[in-house]
Amino acid sequence: MLLILAFFYLPIIYTVVFSFNESKSLSRFEGFSLKWYEKMFHNDDMVSSIFYTTVIAVLATLISTFVGTITAIGLSKSGRILRGVVGQINDMPIMNPDIVTAIGLLMFFGTLTVKKGFGTLLLAHIMFCIPYVILSIMPKLRSLDPNILDAALDLGCTPVQAITKVIVPQITTGILSGALIAFTMSFDDFVISYFVTGNGINNISIMVYTMSKRINPSINALSTVVIGMITIGLILVNLVPAAEWLKKRMKKERG
Repeated sequence: MLLILAFFYLPIIYTVVFSFNESKSLSRFEGFSLKWYEKMFHNDDMVSSIFYTTVIAVLATLISTFVGTITAIGLSKSGRILRGVVGQINDMPIMNPDIVTAIGLLMFFGTLTVKKGFGTLLLAHIMFCIPYVILSIMPKLRSLDPNILDAALDLGCTPVQAITKVIVPQITTGILSGALIAFTMSFDDFVISYFVTGNGINNISIMVYTMSKRINPSINALSTVVIGMITIGLILVNLVPAAEWLKKRMKKERG
């Protein structure tokens, strides 16, 4: 177990440590310095790549989570044949190699003479994020009482109220799991993004790929920033449920 953990985390620690290296060496630490962070934040291409990566990941997560949630709820009330067909179609983008999906999207946008750029990149990310959201939500919907929606309607809820006030609160964990997976997939994607993006619109993955052809310690600084963002996100995701649990426990003890 220790060897496995070391294999997972030593490269990350190595990247963080050498992001503060004084020299350009990627193998010998010669003193503490923040100059690579300074150069990174003064590099317009790097700053724009962080901006585009974050904006596209957030937009793709929000849109794909909304669409995936509505689709999953609709499928849960559909017939077995329709669920099976849509389920198979939903699994195809996940099982399909990224390079095949990327080439398909490239040809599709080319056929429609759509100019590649921010719009095509966002659409591509939404496309491959939706299946993960649906897969995360469907098990939660299957665990619900099949009569819960009818009961809500009988008690006076409108269809929209029944979904937003009864169904959605019951599947919140599935929605959050799908949203986190969608954000991770969008933030991390390289192959599809490389094929569908246009000039001047690069995410972090593409930026790192272009920088890897030559030794540039700013890659370590950029990677450390990404690691920091992910770590903060994981801490927040774990603190919020813990805070809610502590709040309920304190309320129960006082009551």
